[in-house]
Amino acid sequence: MRDVLEIIKSRRSVRKYKPEQISQESLEKIIEAGIYAPTAHNQQPWHFTVIQNTELLDRINSYVREEMCKSDSDWIKKMGSKPDFKVTYDAPTLIIVSARQDAMAWRVDCAAAIENMLIAAESMDIGSVWLGLMRFYFANGDEVAKLGIPQGYEPYYGVSFGYKAHKRVQPAPERNPDVVNYI
Repeated sequence: MRDVLEIIKSRRSVRKYKPEQISQESLEKIIEAGIYAPTAHNQQPWHFTVIQNTELLDRINSYVREEMCKSDSDWIKKMGSKPDFKVTYDAPTLIIVSARQDAMAWRVDCAAAIENMLIAAESMDIGSVWLGLMRFYFANGDEVAKLGIPQGYEPYYGVSFGYKAHKRVQPAPERNPDVVNYI
């Protein structure tokens, strides 16, 4: 296993995947990393819905693209108008992270779980991307109801996972080091 800081620095959002499914063992390790995220008062307010069904993934992608075309945002509308755009980027696995809404710090807890999963995936050379545009799908209560998310939980974000189509290592974008003060 690579050094954790090296993994964090090398992780990039991946938007091109091989069609082959990630192994069940890798998937379980990714989920385990999410489950072991820090959580306020140990409430663990997350629920993970794993989608590997290609028909459902296609339906999600089509629905999101259609809804993006109705957006008031020009860049979202432009992206959604591309016939080949897929919110999941053709990754073979989508994990929807839902949150128990009565939890104390569900947003932070679920974000920590997602970040743990992203780092775990990178440690196994599995690509990932955090999907904010899934919100268009989550706004449709009828579609969300078909996902079997437990009562009291609402979908928060989606994350795509798959084997990277390209092995190129992109350099890290420039970081601003002037964000710390010492007392």
